[in-house]
Amino acid sequence: QRQLVESGGGLVQAGGSLRLSCAASGFAREIHAMAWYRQAPGKQRNLVAVMYIGGSTNYAPSVKGRFAISRDNAKNTVYLQMNGLKPEDTGHYTCYANSDGLEYWGKGTLVTVSS
Repeated sequence: QRQLVESGGGLVQAGGSLRLSCAASGFAREIHAMAWYRQAPGKQRNLVAVMYIGGSTNYAPSVKGRFAISRDNAKNTVYLQMNGLKPEDTGHYTCYANSDGLEYWGKGTLVTVSS
């Protein structure tokens, strides 16, 4: 069974850092892209960062320079290092994977940034 399991969320003060992890399991084929999405309270879910199989990345303008996505292929895990956190970074962070044209989502982890 293919699944994505996130960890690393929590409560942090503005200016602090957190690292989210997303462990993928059960994937028999290559994962072509892994990404993090964020849904703030009362808002739609938006892309935060994505990493493609070749290593290229894209970030939402609001997190560029503060967040970094990385991937450990040996562990089939993707990370989101979040530095300089702001209250507006608060939200439910969900891991996404695309494999063989199919989309997979984790259950997410909550990040709360206090001012």
